[in-house]
Amino acid sequence: MKKLLAFLFAAVVGCVAYGAVRPVVAILGDSYSTYEGYVRPDTNELWYFSPRRSSTDVDNVRQTWWHRFVSDNGYKLGVNNSYSGATISRTGYHGEDYTPRSFETRMPSLGNPDIILVFGATNDSWAGSPIGDYKYSDWTSEDLYSFRPALASLLSNMLDRYPNVEIYFILNSELKSEINESVTEICRYYGIPVVALHDIDKQEGHPTVAGMASIAEQVAEVVNVGNR
Repeated sequence: MKKLLAFLFAAVVGCVAYGAVRPVVAILGDSYSTYEGYVRPDTNELWYFSPRRSSTDVDNVRQTWWHRFVSDNGYKLGVNNSYSGATISRTGYHGEDYTPRSFETRMPSLGNPDIILVFGATNDSWAGSPIGDYKYSDWTSEDLYSFRPALASLLSNMLDRYPNVEIYFILNSELKSEINESVTEICRYYGIPVVALHDIDKQEGHPTVAGMASIAEQVAEVVNVGNR
């Protein structure tokens, strides 16, 4: 009986230890990180569906960059709060107010992760959202309709809300130079590592299966440095 109890105790401890070495990853993203049935809340607009509706060849959730990254590198998936068309600023396409889908609006709903991957700025670049000035405090509501102050506000508030959580910013390829420069500068100010993507295969501006695999690999190259 004592041997059985000792075995069960060791098994429980082993399971706890095994789970502890698998950090939980949350995603805060846009269309690149969506997939039907795997995004919370499920009212968020999507780009990737099953069966697929876009011109890309992605037709299985296991082909997405985030599923590949989590599966291939021993992490656990937490909340994926991604929203197709989402901007970091509150200014969306045709100058529309995108506050409800903006990154900062959704940022508090990421659960209790160990790592947060922020994959944004693509729609700000495509929509021609105002760039604005670098501003690192005392943001007004009006400020948040421009990219630079909105990104600074987002990262500052993330650091407050998620202490001791590793935060990374994934920067898409082929964006406007002023977006790239702004992300690099603001992330440097807050000490947020940037995964600057390159050579991503796309159709209609969105990653193909090959593009998803490249994203997963490039993210792993940066994130795994501090987690191995």
